[in-house]
Amino acid sequence: MNSKHRSFLRTALTALALASIAAGPAWAGIKLAVRGRSTVRVVVAPGASETERFAAQELALFLHIVTGAAFPISEDPGTAGSRLLVGLSAARSAAPDLVGATLAPEEIIVRSAGGDLVLAGGSPRGTLYAVYAFLEDVVGCRWWTSTASRMPWKPSLSIPTVSLRYNPPLEYREPYWYVAFDEAWAARNKANGTRAGGDALRGGRQLYEGFVHTFYALIPPGKYFAAHPEWFSEIDGKRTSENAQLCLTNEEMRLELVRNLKERLLADPEATIASVSQNDCFGNCTCPKCRAVDEEEGGPAGSLLRFVNAVAADIEPEFPGLAIDTLAYQYTRKPPRLVRPRPSVIVRLCSIECSFGRPLDDPRNKAFFDDLDGWSKIAGRLYIWDYTTNFSHYVQPHPNYGVLAPNIRLFVGRNVRGVFEQGAYQSWGSEMAELRAWMLAKLLWDPKLDEGKLREEFLAGYYGPAAGPMDDYLEGLEQALAKAGDALGCYSPADAKFLSFETLTCSWKTLESARRKVRHSAEYGRRVKRASLPVVYSVLTRWDELKEEAKRAAKTWPWPETRPAFLDWFLQAARQENITMISEWQSFADWAAKGGRQK
Repeated sequence: MNSKHRSFLRTALTALALASIAAGPAWAGIKLAVRGRSTVRVVVAPGASETERFAAQELALFLHIVTGAAFPISEDPGTAGSRLLVGLSAARSAAPDLVGATLAPEEIIVRSAGGDLVLAGGSPRGTLYAVYAFLEDVVGCRWWTSTASRMPWKPSLSIPTVSLRYNPPLEYREPYWYVAFDEAWAARNKANGTRAGGDALRGGRQLYEGFVHTFYALIPPGKYFAAHPEWFSEIDGKRTSENAQLCLTNEEMRLELVRNLKERLLADPEATIASVSQNDCFGNCTCPKCRAVDEEEGGPAGSLLRFVNAVAADIEPEFPGLAIDTLAYQYTRKPPRLVRPRPSVIVRLCSIECSFGRPLDDPRNKAFFDDLDGWSKIAGRLYIWDYTTNFSHYVQPHPNYGVLAPNIRLFVGRNVRGVFEQGAYQSWGSEMAELRAWMLAKLLWDPKLDEGKLREEFLAGYYGPAAGPMDDYLEGLEQALAKAGDALGCYSPADAKFLSFETLTCSWKTLESARRKVRHSAEYGRRVKRASLPVVYSVLTRWDELKEEAKRAAKTWPWPETRPAFLDWFLQAARQENITMISEWQSFADWAAKGGRQK
């Protein structure tokens, strides 16, 4: 590991290169506090929204934490002294060019205006994001997790001249990890997804009516199949609802689905997107009409997209601002030849078959890349459903850390407008969850950020003195994966080649070094111990073969001699970390009851 990755944070301006932040000489900026006493006022307009007022409160709160000073909030703009102007209406008194200006929903402005500072953005979340961007980029605050943060101590705080206007390229940003579902953390890190997003006070989030795989939620077989088998897939000449889909050329079924969807939307008025998407299986309809459409379109995405377009057209008059979301998933991943998505239709392309140890534009992932390229040319609102965990073994090492940033940049470069990064979404304690969630949130907001600096920054902030060994540990896993050539799918097996005795023993020694670095800190020690669980899990899972491998190579066994002793250590540590799921389908309690073995 080079010295760059061993350093701690150097300045408060290294984190986000959102746009140009022009720093002038210190005397050209603004003094916010001197020896623990504030020298500015926080101002909001009398008609400020609830979220703008909350943004002002967050600004005052964190400036108080940083300086020890109290920052009063006022609706009176006054004329004396410097002001922190929160929201467009408040900002116009100091920035006349903003009078009549309209901003995109999440566009932000952070800029000096004479002796004042403007913090404003589009509705509903932009102003709040402007405040958090200022606190991060200029003041130096960080929110690693919902319980771990970095707040610099600066009783005397001056800021340079600032000029920033930024509109994120992605309208939907979802780091779908359990550790990311805290509303305060999500808002502070500018995630706006259906789970990783803010509440109403924080400007809300993107809300789905039915998140995915909704065909049978909208046309339940138990209610309809007996009377209308023709509404469901014909497979091998027989209508069925078992491991099947809907007959997408049946007009009567579509009209009933639209009626049912409208009822759900009326009951869920906050929804911004409605899912009309295939079940989580194959079994598409092959009746003569569906087959004819798919032959004309070059695949089953043709009948699916024609159907979804028709649903969207039926919905639009009554719900004009709503988007209809569907999947390009497994058998529908290849884009159609002729039909194009309506403007209100979101196509969510899924990468489930890919090798996630390599970027998605790597030759190993050519089939997905070709489909991404094809959809990017025809879909006005293209979203991605990407996979960043191992569903088979949440706690197992999964060294995909280096592909997160290149993949997000690839998506943005192909006109993608929303990204759902599915992680371990059911439990605490999954492998390097905190690192991934934070890095994904940062990169989804600004894909141009330097992922090496982000990783360095997180490790330094979260693991303290153990940052160096922790980076060595991650690099060791990445190198082992590259050497072994494993595909690293999102259902990787426990016996993946890179998880060899050599890899696991080297990892364990590096983690021991990390533990020594933090032996005087209970909290840092707990975090390193949590990061050690994946190695222990792999040893427990592969105990017999690793024992044999060590014996053949005449290598020293670094762990307890008996599996029950090591299992007891793991179970106790896992319970302390509130691990409740060991995989997507097996609870920790069941795994423990089976002696630490999968179903």
